[in-house]
Amino acid sequence: MTSLAEIEAAITQLPEAEARQLAVWLQDYLYKKWDQQIASDLAAGKLDKLIQQAESDITAGHVRDLDEVLRNS
Repeated sequence: MTSLAEIEAAITQLPEAEARQLAVWLQDYLYKKWDQQIASDLAAGKLDKLIQQAESDITAGHVRDLDEVLRNS
């Protein structure tokens, strides 16, 4: 297995275009990992309290439409 230091050193040797391609790939990889974590947390019930709070806030009228928020920012 290659160490982080070795990977970093190799990246510095890449042409800029390839380094940018790597950055795009890495961001896509991290987005996928984030989605997997959210799906896992949702399946495990870790988000249940947050979902219940959001539903409660919606029912109580304590939220605003996103378009309204964006127009007022």
